[in-house]
Amino acid sequence: MNDTLTQLAEVLEQRKQQAADKSYVASLYSKGLDTILKKIGEEATETVIAAKGGDKEQIIYEMADLWFHCMVLLAQQELHPDDVLAELQRRFGLSGLEEKAQRKQ
Repeated sequence: MNDTLTQLAEVLEQRKQQAADKSYVASLYSKGLDTILKKIGEEATETVIAAKGGDKEQIIYEMADLWFHCMVLLAQQELHPDDVLAELQRRFGLSGLEEKAQRKQ
């Protein structure tokens, strides 16, 4: 799976060099952070609706859209999926309560 995220991250970086009228991702970059955040919000809402509906295929489809747009945000912010994976790895072995308590310090 990590290979898929890495491959997608590479494509998203390449799209930074493309014209906005030639690439959906390039158009998102050109419209800026607010547009990217709006898309993430829309996709998150669609994911919630799909989950409430209980259709597993629809959940997967919407979750893929959500992850994709979150990855666009990461690229726009000069971050990589490995940064998020490293944070998830750091949390292994911590209970959710311990992790939350550490954030307050």
